Amino acid sequence: MPTDDDADETLMLRYGAGDADAFARLYARHKGPLYRYLLRQCDQPAVAEELFQDVWLKLIAARSGYTVRAKFTTWLYRLAHNRLIDHYRASARRVPASYAEDCPEWAEVPIPVEAQPENQEDRRRQTERLLRLLAELPEAQREAFLLKEEGGLSLEAIAQATGTGRETVKSRLRYALARLRRGLGGAR
Repeated sequence: MPTDDDADETLMLRYGAGDADAFARLYARHKGPLYRYLLRQCDQPAVAEELFQDVWLKLIAARSGYTVRAKFTTWLYRLAHNRLIDHYRASARRVPASYAEDCPEWAEVPIPVEAQPENQEDRRRQTERLLRLLAELPEAQREAFLLKEEGGLSLEAIAQATGTGRETVKSRLRYALARLRRGLGGAR
């Protein structure tokens, strides 16, 4: 359980006051989930890396003016969401329609040590299937799912991070989960 001194918000405030170690801790804590979120959203490692770097640069630039108005992760993923939308606007791709709808790097899933070798191939196939299904989700549904699963954000935090309503987020998650379950053969 993190102490108040270890809370993301406290670390960001300390970083804003010049504590470089606080930034290192925030970066270490959030680099994996943030990168995976961006990668699954754009499905291009080079673009995901560029967006990832841009988000951290925006965080660095905002450090002195940072104030706690929401959870740090909500703020961080809001930066990421906005950078992703900017990318869509600037590229040949338009902003995906699923962002406007009202209802619309998992490179590997770790295999538990206790898993039997004969189950590992099945687990690998399931992981590949899940990644394919995830890539096929409409962008807004995939984003809501990744923010919940990778970022650990609540419905309210996802709504704040994406600038959408809580009920819209709830619908997107429900549709995403239904599609993933159907694609995995009804597994819960």
